[in-house]
Amino acid sequence: MTHNDFISSFLDAGKNAQEEICRSFSLSSNGEELKRLKWSGFFSDEKVGLEKATPAQALEHILNKRWKLKPGDKDFIVMWHRFKYLLNGKEKEIQAWLTAAGEDETQTAMAKTVGLPVAIACKLLLQNKIRSRGVVIPVTPEIYLPILSELKDLEIGLEEKIY
Repeated sequence: MTHNDFISSFLDAGKNAQEEICRSFSLSSNGEELKRLKWSGFFSDEKVGLEKATPAQALEHILNKRWKLKPGDKDFIVMWHRFKYLLNGKEKEIQAWLTAAGEDETQTAMAKTVGLPVAIACKLLLQNKIRSRGVVIPVTPEIYLPILSELKDLEIGLEEKIY
């Protein structure tokens, strides 16, 4: 199976993968999004190169061919949220942002910002500081406040401005 075959397997049979993605997501065939998908190798005739794999494993394998950090590389994350809302008839806006830099190709900003919140949540569960059980999303103060507090101690935190 080629990279293009893999992507096409998730689209309508017999359609051109690039055209179908552009149509499905209202993208320009000359746009930046498609350029990045092409650069990532999704539409190439290169073989995926795995005997057996789940779709997630095949996708990871394809992406690692172009996205894998080389020794000495560092990643950098920029996250920005913008919320507009009405309060007492007046339009308000909150902007929140976070930046994080990786240390090297292994200790990445992505690993820190994804892994640390999960690790902190696990620790809090083991310490019985989170009483909720089952599958829950972190939208209650019991869960998110201690996680955000510890992340701030680790120098991972959002800056916020209200307009």
